[in-house]
Amino acid sequence: MGDGDEVGHEVAAPDEQPDRSHHALSRRLADLEQMLSTAKVLPAWRRRTHGEPRWPAAVAVLTAIGLQLTLPPDLTVGPRWLMPGIEGLLFTVLVVANPTRINRESRLLRLLGIALVAVVSAATAWSAAALAVEILTGGTPDAPVLLLHGAAVWLLNLLAFALWYWEADRGGPAARAAATRPYPDFLFAEMSVPSLVRPDWEPAFVDYLYLSFTNATAFSPTDTMPLTRWAKVTMMAQAAVSLVTVALVVARAVNILT
Repeated sequence: MGDGDEVGHEVAAPDEQPDRSHHALSRRLADLEQMLSTAKVLPAWRRRTHGEPRWPAAVAVLTAIGLQLTLPPDLTVGPRWLMPGIEGLLFTVLVVANPTRINRESRLLRLLGIALVAVVSAATAWSAAALAVEILTGGTPDAPVLLLHGAAVWLLNLLAFALWYWEADRGGPAARAAATRPYPDFLFAEMSVPSLVRPDWEPAFVDYLYLSFTNATAFSPTDTMPLTRWAKVTMMAQAAVSLVTVALVVARAVNILT
């Protein structure tokens, strides 16, 4: 009896192995099918994409450089060409690396992009502070000139923060194209109602420019909500700079005209 049981057990074991293998294979196929079905329903901003076009951000950077060149020497850091020259050099390197679409992830390119935005921001902050000192000390007697300088500084502030939002959200444009970070720093309206937008919609520079414009004019979030602390602090800083610039320029211009 003991030998018969052992023989029977040895004969049954090979029949059980195919069943187990078939069951494991079925589970793997089911998991793979579930993963594929989930990937199909993910919105474009959470999937890998070809990357957004370079030219909208390039136009913004070139506009900032042009605005800086129009400012007088007392509102610029060093010679008038210094900061625009540094920005132009960094910008050229970035364009050569990603000329059409921003989809190449590189630590060096990431640092260069942040450095470019930092230089634009530093030049803008210097101009805003110098303009405020000039207004408070009564150094600008001509109201039209004051308004022009104030408008240039306000636009620089708008572009600088738009570049920050664009460069920092989910690790930057290249990281967004690779979908390396699933959690966004800004909640756009299109993310809340994906059924009302194209299936291939994802945030691009124009969306961050719109965010910067509404924050600089309304001094508060409108239809785009910050989700992380750095985003909230950055929006607070932009609103404060914009409010102070507009208030000082308008008040001083009205005082001169009256």
